[in-house]
Amino acid sequence: MPGPLSHLRVLDLSRVLAGPWASQLLADLGAEVIKIERPGSGDDTRGWGPPWLKDAQGRDTRESAYYLSCNRGKKSVTLDLSRPEGQELARELAARSDILLENYKVGALARYRLGFADLETLNPGLIYCSITGFGQDGPYRDRAGYDFMIQGMGGLMSVTGEPDGAPGGGPVKVGVAIADVMTGMYAAVAVLAALAHRGLSGKGQYIDLALLDVEVAMLANQAMNYLISGSPPGRLGNAHPNIVPYEAFRTRDGGLILAIGNDAQFARFCDIAGRPEVARDSRFATNASRVTNRDALVPLVAGWLAGRTTAEWLAALEPAGVPCGPVNALDQVFADPQVRHRGMRVDLPHPDAGTVPSVASPLRFSVTAAEHTVPPPRLGEHTLPVLRGLLGLSEQRIAELRQEGIV
Repeated sequence: MPGPLSHLRVLDLSRVLAGPWASQLLADLGAEVIKIERPGSGDDTRGWGPPWLKDAQGRDTRESAYYLSCNRGKKSVTLDLSRPEGQELARELAARSDILLENYKVGALARYRLGFADLETLNPGLIYCSITGFGQDGPYRDRAGYDFMIQGMGGLMSVTGEPDGAPGGGPVKVGVAIADVMTGMYAAVAVLAALAHRGLSGKGQYIDLALLDVEVAMLANQAMNYLISGSPPGRLGNAHPNIVPYEAFRTRDGGLILAIGNDAQFARFCDIAGRPEVARDSRFATNASRVTNRDALVPLVAGWLAGRTTAEWLAALEPAGVPCGPVNALDQVFADPQVRHRGMRVDLPHPDAGTVPSVASPLRFSVTAAEHTVPPPRLGEHTLPVLRGLLGLSEQRIAELRQEGIV
């Protein structure tokens, strides 16, 4: 079956991560995604290596692992948007598209007559999604926004890392660009909602997404902890602010995540640890009491876990329904039998390397499947087919555009 979005075309004017993450998700769902890149250099992330994809002879290609992570399933068209001729071609592509994604500075595309007000007259059904650091209005609208600084400004780093007084204490960013990734996810949801509205009204619309807004929204329970209590939560390392015991512990030979979510699980854990009386202690009998008495309970649990190996604890706790798991490195992740069974690694054909590894979409449909057949494109790989086939340009006109450096 074709993907559920196989009837849609996306014009992707974004680069780096948030926008490309959104468009890759749409491509996985079957949409035709035309990625516009600067002639000669392309998306900034093409140069964000090493590591680089190796060709069939083991030599570095121009494709960085970073670029490959978020551009699967797209068509690459080189186009100089700073030139009037390039702007006109972009308008023609927008007129034939359902969705436009962009992450230029506020007002930049309007100066090229590629803003929403310009394009909706050409294509009233166009869904136009802008992604910026701080949004289209407000005192910070003209600032550049990057994931790392957004993690700090948005409060995430105030709750990530060890407490200030602890060894290694201080703010820590998440190990992936989580503000960018989540903004891409929100962008895809917003676009799909706008498509549903267009199906009812026939009208497109403008979507304004800001990394800072997303970062604040994704604070979830931590934000509500503050809004309800009036006290900003602090950093707890691997511990949970609302559940105890729910953190990483040392075992005899490594580490174990213990993620006990209710009182029955805690009672079973205490039985397996050989300390059933602790679950009946009024200080620890309920989650609320365990959170209140965290400082007394956690050292007890740490002492119990240190007495056995990780494998011994997993073998005892998993059959009893006590949530737990190891802390895996990425080689262990992709070797894990569950990850392998679910097919989370896919290998796609690549003209330079033979194949290129990729991480599969986690979306599973009973009828329409997510697609993993097209590798991330080489720079400008689809320029000529799109100009010929979609825009109907003659060979002479294409040659002129290439001569002038427009494409």
